[in-house]
Amino acid sequence: METILNWLDTNPEIYNLVKIIGVTILAVISYIVTKQIILRLIKKLVSKTKTKIDDILLHESILVKISFLPPLIIFTQFTYLFPIGSDLMTSIIKATMVLLVLMVIGIFLSRLTEILENIDKLKDKPIKGYIQIVKMVIYLYGIILIVGIFSNQSVLTILGGLSVFTAVLLLIFKDTILSFLASIQISSYDLVRKNDWIEVPKYGIDGDVMEVNLHTIKVRNFDKTITTIPTFRLTEDSFKNWRGMQDAGGRRIKRAVNIDLSSIRFCDGEMVDRFKKIQLIKGYLESKEVEIEKDNSDKKVDPSNEINGRRLTNVGTFRAYIKAYLKSRGDIRDDFTFLIRQLAPGPTGLPIEVYVFTNTINWVKYEEIQSDIFDHILSAVKQFDLKIFQNPTGNDFQKLINK
Repeated sequence: METILNWLDTNPEIYNLVKIIGVTILAVISYIVTKQIILRLIKKLVSKTKTKIDDILLHESILVKISFLPPLIIFTQFTYLFPIGSDLMTSIIKATMVLLVLMVIGIFLSRLTEILENIDKLKDKPIKGYIQIVKMVIYLYGIILIVGIFSNQSVLTILGGLSVFTAVLLLIFKDTILSFLASIQISSYDLVRKNDWIEVPKYGIDGDVMEVNLHTIKVRNFDKTITTIPTFRLTEDSFKNWRGMQDAGGRRIKRAVNIDLSSIRFCDGEMVDRFKKIQLIKGYLESKEVEIEKDNSDKKVDPSNEINGRRLTNVGTFRAYIKAYLKSRGDIRDDFTFLIRQLAPGPTGLPIEVYVFTNTINWVKYEEIQSDIFDHILSAVKQFDLKIFQNPTGNDFQKLINK
């Protein structure tokens, strides 16, 4: 053994090569021990715990990258064995270690995002956006650290030099900064959550929010297309969020039918008797007749002219019928605004507007309810001697010509 050592001393190059081989073997052993024994033991212990948080945070992809750190640490201690480029090799190994740490932190933060997004209280918060900001800061610091390793300068010195380029950096990361501020504003004021239905006409957006990220908000439109919009655009321009309707559990119907003004008139006895045969308004007409007769009697109204005193009208009775009809339906909410009103008459006649809320927010069911209601209303108009206003068509002009 002493002879071998003496021979190695007389042959320093071979002795150095033996040392390098020894260090390499030691590094390989440390890698195998770390990956096959230590990390497997950690993984086995983690799998036995009841909580799944450690399963996510100590994911296999993280453990694999950690297993490369011990051999790299060993190599950094013996770079002097390499006579040529030992300083460069030290810098490369240290930079590689920094990259590995950055990758581990990145995976850790991604897994942490999964955990936080599964917490009920945080499901509507832009967690992914905030994690992305943290990642950007860490990656930026890592890049500066790597530059410092190769340039043999401290991080503070490099940061001081970067102050010259602050304006350029602000210009480059303008959208990121604006999006970050917008993300905070959106979260603070609870403007948009995942699964909200939003409408942004300026950008052709009308659908459900899929993701709220730092830079973009992803929306699946109702035509099945997907639109992404910069986060800060939502705070710059107005948009409509239908969450209030979804939370309330009722969707508004706001639509009018236009009555031809020439068909509106006072009700005579024959009309009232005919209207009484409509079950939904029979009670209304009887009570209204008593009320009107008493009021006219108290005021000693001259009944020879129908314009004197109070009289029932076919359009007023029609409004009462629409109200009674909607009250009789089981799909209209009476605890929300329930209004059947006249709007100002105009060139298209007298609008009778239905302003009510359905008891469902499902789009298909809502449209079916709305269609059923107006199918009935449009068909019932004739029963009250009223006409729906409609601009003259070719058939109307043809009838005039034939006359």
